[in-house]
Amino acid sequence: MTKIKDIIQYLETVAPSAYQESYDNSRLITGNAEDEVSNILITLDTTEDVVKEAIDKNCNLIVSHHPIIFKGLKSLTGSNYIERTVIKALKNDIAIYAIHTNLDNVSQGVNKKICEKLGLINTEILVPKNDTLSKLVAFVPKENTDAVLTAIHEAGGGNIGNYDNCSFKVEGTGTFTPNEEAQPHIGSSNTKEFVTEDRIEIILPSFLEGKIINALRQAHPYEEVAYYLSSVKNKNQEVGSGMVGELPEKMEPFQCLNYLKDRMGLTCIRHTKPVKDKIFKIAVCGGSGSLLLPHAIRSGADLYVTADFKYHEFFDAEDRITIADIGHYESEVYTKNLICEILSKKFTNFALKLSETVTNPISYL
Repeated sequence: MTKIKDIIQYLETVAPSAYQESYDNSRLITGNAEDEVSNILITLDTTEDVVKEAIDKNCNLIVSHHPIIFKGLKSLTGSNYIERTVIKALKNDIAIYAIHTNLDNVSQGVNKKICEKLGLINTEILVPKNDTLSKLVAFVPKENTDAVLTAIHEAGGGNIGNYDNCSFKVEGTGTFTPNEEAQPHIGSSNTKEFVTEDRIEIILPSFLEGKIINALRQAHPYEEVAYYLSSVKNKNQEVGSGMVGELPEKMEPFQCLNYLKDRMGLTCIRHTKPVKDKIFKIAVCGGSGSLLLPHAIRSGADLYVTADFKYHEFFDAEDRITIADIGHYESEVYTKNLICEILSKKFTNFALKLSETVTNPISYL
């Protein structure tokens, strides 16, 4: 039996909620996390029509990229599409879960999917986040080191890029004198002890500090565990905004724009004039990406693929890069496929259905 909370917990191993932006609302928005899942409808946006589609397809959970609620609701009278959508979901016991900027901000998330659609190689985060990593230093009796490290790794510590179970250790001598109230694992009261210990060091996501320290305490044999936590200023290469990569072969500018149009299924592209003879390096950002333009320029990208540029913001290209605004919906619609791919690796006992409702509020003549 799979519960809604099982779906959420798994999705958040891929895109932890701690990585969402401060303005976001990625979470379970309606429904009971303890309810059993019948089927799941996956969508970019949640609207009244999407909720109806979930009802018609016997789906009691909608997994949406964009949250239907960004700010708190003060009433539920049906006065706007947000209230009507929430009311319809509540009346029909439809749970809505949103996984938004946290899925944008991970290395295997929305922007990676765009890069895959464009066939880009040698991809990396465009703007890695700071202040998301910590370092744990702990002192462990040598014979217990492997067990303690295993517990820390299982709790999420020691993952660096494509490498798991990363740590450093060095042997030394620990000293301590238990007092009369202590219950030491080694030694006796009022006697100074000398113990062969390993100093272990592990990098970990800051949001997992509590979980990892608890795992350390549970696995460590000492009554009092000696450890230090410190923040790491290194940029997190696995978490951040946008992505940049390279085409397998260079293209002429308009050849590349037509390639972009074909690969992303576009009807039109708003773009600035081509400024390079060849397009090779491409920066991408799903959704509204104008704020990342300076970073795209600094990365050396020839083309920046994103959405929601305002008129005067196009001038900021300064003939140093070509901006290709492909539309917000168009840049993120394949997020549905991404979420389906993530869930299908874990869950096979119910149907994962891609929403057929077109939620794009913009039409093109």
